[in-house]
Amino acid sequence: MVHLRRELVGDRASVRDVVTQVFGVEHGAVVADLVDDLRATLTSVEGLSLVAEHEGEVIGHVMFTRGLLDAPRRLVEVQVLSPLAVVRAHQRNGVGSALVHRGLELLAASAVPLVFLEGDPDYYRRFGFAPGGELGFRKPSLRIPDEAFQVVTLGGYQPWMTGTLVYPEPFWRHDAVGLREPGTPTS
Repeated sequence: MVHLRRELVGDRASVRDVVTQVFGVEHGAVVADLVDDLRATLTSVEGLSLVAEHEGEVIGHVMFTRGLLDAPRRLVEVQVLSPLAVVRAHQRNGVGSALVHRGLELLAASAVPLVFLEGDPDYYRRFGFAPGGELGFRKPSLRIPDEAFQVVTLGGYQPWMTGTLVYPEPFWRHDAVGLREPGTPTS
């Protein structure tokens, strides 16, 4: 039995362990540091950090943080889903799907118009995500593969809401946007 809930202060070390394990030696520490910095941007009304718990142990995590859509009429507050992590022993059992579904459900109830992400289209299509470019959205970096840049529209969406996604600052500080060419130095 897996229990989904909002992340608590006491979960931080467990979330860091999950993220580090899932993203591996090369990227785990960077993504865990990103999560720590993104967590600091969450408020009671903006953003969301959920955990999946099994037998008292955190086995999964998903985070939604505030981004901006630079639309022709005005800036629009949107959400960015990143990262999603489930420990290997519990992958392919619906834990990640449950976390994403629950997060989207909570965001839809709060009038969020759009949720963006970088990810595998085959995985995220099941939640209603579609290629962002095909819907009139521009990715925040050319390093993001077109097929990976995805968006889902929620109840607060209006057709005039098109434009360029602007990631929160921590994504840039941690160089966690798009893909770097293998062997390219990051500093």
